[in-house]
Amino acid sequence: MELTLLGTGAPAGLPRPDCPCAACASARGDQARAATALLVDGALLLDLTPGAALAAARAGHSLTGVRQVLLTHPHDGPAVELPPGLPSAGRVPDGRVLTLISGHRVRAVPMDAPGTGYEVTSTEGERLLYLPPGGAPSGMAGSSHPYDMVVCDVLGRPDALARLRAAGAVGPATDVVAAHVDHDVPPGRELSRRLAAAGARAVPDGTTLIVGEYHAVPDLPRRTLVLGGARSGKSVEAERRLEAFPEVVYVATGGTREGDPEWAARVGLHRERRPGAWRTEETCDLVPLLASPGPALLVDCLSLWLTDAMDRTGTWWEEEKLPEAVRERVAELVAAVRATSRTVVFVSNEVGSGVVPATRAGRMFRDELGRLNTAVANECEHVLLVVAGQALVLRG
Repeated sequence: MELTLLGTGAPAGLPRPDCPCAACASARGDQARAATALLVDGALLLDLTPGAALAAARAGHSLTGVRQVLLTHPHDGPAVELPPGLPSAGRVPDGRVLTLISGHRVRAVPMDAPGTGYEVTSTEGERLLYLPPGGAPSGMAGSSHPYDMVVCDVLGRPDALARLRAAGAVGPATDVVAAHVDHDVPPGRELSRRLAAAGARAVPDGTTLIVGEYHAVPDLPRRTLVLGGARSGKSVEAERRLEAFPEVVYVATGGTREGDPEWAARVGLHRERRPGAWRTEETCDLVPLLASPGPALLVDCLSLWLTDAMDRTGTWWEEEKLPEAVRERVAELVAAVRATSRTVVFVSNEVGSGVVPATRAGRMFRDELGRLNTAVANECEHVLLVVAGQALVLRG
């Protein structure tokens, strides 16, 4: 089954008309994207967008062989003129199956937002799933086998990808292609980096893909360390890396602090930001979690874990040297990071770039956190430094 992406952008396109943002300003050349529309084997057009006929011609195709035009979502703005010779555009009721003259079988997939998804099966059995912007499948049961390709709003609805993975509809070999790309993420390397973290990719408008043909799916790193200063966006970056996972355990090492409303407000903001399906564990006992099998872990953060370790060993009151008990706990944690089979994202503070702490305890903590970060980074395939909300790849 041959799929040509006539456009891969949001309904308003990228850049958006008259938008002054930095993403739109840099969306030029191959980074510019028309509204998403798909041409399947020259016979099926999914979503009718302005300039579809011209886009097909630029890609070396024609719309003269199209026998069915299906829409996935309500189209705002002026009506799109139907190119000569094309059949009228319509939508298939949820759950209904349409068999085309070309032999393609199309099933309408219900969404949790206005719109319709389409599962397209070729005469040879290849399976494509195309989802509308801002939509995720609703009530999806277990899938008998994964789709060969999924084209969806990866950045706008990463939970859609998580649902598909949980249902077995997206597997390790599924080619996930981003569509409906908007100006929320800067185009280019940052777009590719964020998509790769979800096991997806983007292609330029006009690209023709073969559904079912082998493609190297982005390799998801098993262990990631996200470093950054205060309010740098490191926790948001860490959470973003696991949004497309079907199940995540959020390990909060800060615990609770009785009678501290400001701390409670911070914890509340973190909880509100997390997907509802994530489970939270408030603990500093990380070694058993890393040693046991289970869903992905997000550990936020190592600096609070070290604070707890120094509390428990009385390090703050040690006059001469760091108690050996702290070094033992750090070594035990690093060994667990090396041996773990789980997907895990660690968050930690990057300290020591500014004023030298005025107290002996502050200097000791700064030094030990730097050593801990270095040791954990050595065991991670992927290491990021977040500065002013911008993620810099240090490894991976």
